[in-house]
Amino acid sequence: MLEKKEISENSSSALTPNVKRLGLVSFLADISSEMLYPITPIFLTTVLGASVASVGVIEGFAEAIASLLKTYSGFWSDRIRRRKPFIWGGYLLAAVAKPLIGVSQVWGQVLFARGLDRTGKGLRTAPRDALLAESVPPHLRGAAFGWHRMMDTLGAAIGPLLAIVYLKYSSNLRFIYFLALIPGLLAVIAALRLKEERREQVAPSYHQTWASFFSLPKEFKHYLFSWTVFSLANSSDAFLLLRMQQAGIPLTETILLYCFYNLVYALASPYLGGLSDRVGRKRVLLFGLVIFALVYTGFAFATHESQFWVLFGVYGLYMAATDGVGKAFAIDLLNKDMKATAVGYLGTVTGISTLIASSVAGLLWDHYGSAATFAYGAVGAVLTVMTLIFLKVPRKTLL
Repeated sequence: MLEKKEISENSSSALTPNVKRLGLVSFLADISSEMLYPITPIFLTTVLGASVASVGVIEGFAEAIASLLKTYSGFWSDRIRRRKPFIWGGYLLAAVAKPLIGVSQVWGQVLFARGLDRTGKGLRTAPRDALLAESVPPHLRGAAFGWHRMMDTLGAAIGPLLAIVYLKYSSNLRFIYFLALIPGLLAVIAALRLKEERREQVAPSYHQTWASFFSLPKEFKHYLFSWTVFSLANSSDAFLLLRMQQAGIPLTETILLYCFYNLVYALASPYLGGLSDRVGRKRVLLFGLVIFALVYTGFAFATHESQFWVLFGVYGLYMAATDGVGKAFAIDLLNKDMKATAVGYLGTVTGISTLIASSVAGLLWDHYGSAATFAYGAVGAVLTVMTLIFLKVPRKTLL
């Protein structure tokens, strides 16, 4: 049971015991997932002989599952007033999915395993973020999300580095999927130590169906609309990696650049999350969106290796200013019984919109070149800034 005194005794610090535990869980889980990030496309195309189109189908299917489940699991978690079963169950599914990829003989089996992995992500994300919000006083919510993003992203930085080390000493791509099971299971064990307050289930209310969206506060719908506009232009980071490949940057250095981006993201997240508690979520989000527009403009014209290092570093600032802060903002704009629902809606519209954005970005790249893809993203960010400026934030929120 999550003791209320646990929060009150740490009212001056966002690092309550539960926040620390959630950070550790995400750190371990991201090591498990991200050490396979540069491996899986290679495994599919070289070991299993799958086509590039098959890789796209697998990733699109997997991300669609995760996106659609976020709203459902968020609503379900709010309905039964439980977080922990969704969290550890979601991390368990993701952990066991890793070795299933390693033993796959055809790409259809990888499709199943990746679907299982993303099912775990879809189940855990909204309840986890709701528990994170419930583990700190509201005036420290941004700092808590920032610290959690730091731990999560440190794992994302370490994972690919472990993959580089592994590839240096072994060419057996199957075995690394079994190694990834180790940090994945450690994350599950750490999740079992989470504490949550046991509460009575809520009575049926307006937010129990998709139709209830129209009954949500207008401020939340305005924010969700603004974020959807941005997500429809914010394509997959895979296009950033393709841009570096186009510029002739070697694979190893590309992975190092990706790690550098994650490191900047991790280090900046606690500061920018805490800043959103003091100056307002909206201002920090606007700052992040402006950074995104500038970075994407830079990617359209970058040609030298040093330019990509600068751009990836600044891109990490954009993520630190928007990812955790954006979730905290969504929670601020709904009532206290709908924390997981808020994150779920945000995750679902973001995921589905990103799939559309990536499809459009790919078509633009094929027909008009990479500059068109990044110009599309930059314009989307500018339009989002214009819509978000007009969002009137209720005084009751800490903004």
